[in-house]
Amino acid sequence: MMINLQVKEVFSGGDYRVQIVTQLINFAVIPFFDYFVGQWFFHDQPLIALGLLLSALLPTSGMTISWTGFAKGNVSAAIKMTVVGLIAGSIITPFYAQWLMGTVVEIPLASVFQQILVIVFLPLVLGIVTQRILITTVGQNKYNKNLKQKFPAFSTLGVLGVVFVAMALRAKGIVANPWMLVSLLLPLAIVYSGNFLLSTIVGKLFFNRDDAIALVYGTVMRNLSIALAIAMTAFGKEGSEIALIISMAYIIQVQAAAWYVKFTDRIFGKPIEAV
Repeated sequence: MMINLQVKEVFSGGDYRVQIVTQLINFAVIPFFDYFVGQWFFHDQPLIALGLLLSALLPTSGMTISWTGFAKGNVSAAIKMTVVGLIAGSIITPFYAQWLMGTVVEIPLASVFQQILVIVFLPLVLGIVTQRILITTVGQNKYNKNLKQKFPAFSTLGVLGVVFVAMALRAKGIVANPWMLVSLLLPLAIVYSGNFLLSTIVGKLFFNRDDAIALVYGTVMRNLSIALAIAMTAFGKEGSEIALIISMAYIIQVQAAAWYVKFTDRIFGKPIEAV
């Protein structure tokens, strides 16, 4: 997941305004919106509310870049959003979780920080090293043409494995109460609809087409893989319940992102080369 991340792109500059607005939405708006939705729907299920908050605190994923490319947006800006969102979200998540949910759920701060180091920063360093070794060994062109496209498939297999484990741990409860899964979809639909609406309005009003598309995917897409991994490893036996709503979020996030690509030209207009 980290091998293809282009960390050096962060220092290329040139689009500071959209980067700042993106991170303001990511860390000053969306976590609180998701928190209030969680409190409204799950006031008597604090672990599920915490799962919703965790997903909100970890913005962007590798698919942020892919979906921005599919919609012909500013891919360079999306890469920066992904790297900054990943690092900032990883650092800020334990503090937000403790601040917003610490009174109803015991937040094991030391364990969360430890798992973030193992799940995010260690793979980030290893990914950068691996990328450099591969480029040095086979060359930039061969890496881009033959190797770069292979890593996302393995990353997806890993995510599916974690989702399978998370759902399996809750299998008896799900079979006993199938309505549980359906009840999770409505708040998730509200969260994603609200996020898409806010980002679309901000992008439409303040940015050009390419930057607006990057902003939408840089704020709506959440790093569910890392949120799921933190939930499953840092919270012990309670992790499976926390992870349940994060697992369900995959259903809405991927489908909503694909639909949005289809409507992008209607919302922001066609790209210049297509006009």
